Amino acid sequence: MPVDQEPHHHVVLKNDSVLVMHVVLPTGESTLYHTHSRDRVSVALTSTMLAQQKLGEPEGKPRETHPGDLSALASDGPYTHRLRNLGPATFEVVDVEFFHRPDHPSEQAAAAVAAENPSARVYQWKLAPGASTPMHAHERPYLILAVTPMLLKMTAPNGGSFTHEIKAGDFHWIDTKVTHTLTNAGTVEGQVVEIELK
Repeated sequence: MPVDQEPHHHVVLKNDSVLVMHVVLPTGESTLYHTHSRDRVSVALTSTMLAQQKLGEPEGKPRETHPGDLSALASDGPYTHRLRNLGPATFEVVDVEFFHRPDHPSEQAAAAVAAENPSARVYQWKLAPGASTPMHAHERPYLILAVTPMLLKMTAPNGGSFTHEIKAGDFHWIDTKVTHTLTNAGTVEGQVVEIELK
């Protein structure tokens, strides 16, 4: 079945550019076999043990997942698999699939690239309390995603800013050019990811 019809994959945004799904897989449960057909980025939100099984093959060796684990996979055709959560915690991940691979991708990166595929670049920010990212500019549409809870402050070059409390899995899609810094205005370490179209 297509990935967006698999019951554990909850579609939280679909537009002309991206399909965003929040996957929630309780301990001891497995997804159904489902098929990915596009370039995609996955960002883990929880720590647990996960086993993967490709259609027609034995189940793979379990692996541990941690908040902020990234994958940026390029599609070379349909990929069908299922996942099994061995515990001890619910597995949560945000999957972002891209509807269009650009013919002429942007060469300008907003910051150090943590992962990429032919459709997108991923920037990962781990911020101690009071720490800020460098000022950086997004020339292409992007998704900002909270990996952990934090008090996030965004500041523009003119000094204007706004601050809000975010929780793991919160995201926002931005399709205008943006220049900003991101600051952890809270008292515990926080992590956010920006996924920018090429």
